[in-house]
Amino acid sequence: MLIPVATAMLAMACAGKAESNGNQTETKQETAMTQQTPDTADVRIGVKTTLGSFTVLLYGDTPKHRDNFVRLVNEGYYDSTLFHRVIKDFMVQAGDPDSKNAAPGQHLGAGGPDYKIDAEIVYPRHFHKRGALAAARQGDQVNPMKKSSGSQFYIVTGTKIAPNQIAGLEARMKNSAMQNVFNNLAMQHRDEIIDMQKRGDRAGLQALQDSLIAETEKTVAGMETPALTPEMREAYTTVGGAPHLDGEYTVFGEVIDGMDTIDRIEKAQTDSTDRPKEDIRILSMHVIEDK
Repeated sequence: MLIPVATAMLAMACAGKAESNGNQTETKQETAMTQQTPDTADVRIGVKTTLGSFTVLLYGDTPKHRDNFVRLVNEGYYDSTLFHRVIKDFMVQAGDPDSKNAAPGQHLGAGGPDYKIDAEIVYPRHFHKRGALAAARQGDQVNPMKKSSGSQFYIVTGTKIAPNQIAGLEARMKNSAMQNVFNNLAMQHRDEIIDMQKRGDRAGLQALQDSLIAETEKTVAGMETPALTPEMREAYTTVGGAPHLDGEYTVFGEVIDGMDTIDRIEKAQTDSTDRPKEDIRILSMHVIEDK
């Protein structure tokens, strides 16, 4: 079911205001980041934690995220930070600088540098399979462009999907595609909708909503129906993942060694905010140079 146009536009109007307030900080990211490797090069990062080590591969086709991560690693930015959010059968999250000296029970998850990274959602090539490395971000209501946190990331553990659930998953993907088309159309009528909202013109809003729904259905009918690729089907039914996040967050790498360490982190006992009761700390990270 599509979100009503008035509701969608109200959220977008608030989001647009929040987004414009952050424009001044975006230029800081551009000046702070320097290219570390050629645009097409993958990079391997070694990570040492209090529960073991693992290695991630940063994708060359998400260069803004790759270069930002490499720069932070070289600066020692992640050293001594915690895995501050752990949810079994879903993911483990880290990268909040406020966690370095956090007191027990302190709420975490809001820290990071004063910039965001433009979304680099390379879907369906990169998806939320088990072991995927992705960037955390604020929600769509304040971040409609899906820009990533400057430092926080998560690694997917997820769950397996039964083969007989694939059809239902693809149906949800189609509905999500319809909602995105509808939201984009609503944004094109933003000023008109805001005016009708101010005047309390419910009949006008309903008529516009009906026309946008009809246009959405016509547009989606001419699109290729969203479906899982063979690689996605294989991954989600054998090793698992978190497909409901696909197309919404930037996946910019994957764990290529030491997934057993991630499994140990995932099993940690957590409090009501999903923070491990015993600190799990990143001791160090380093770029692995090719010999």
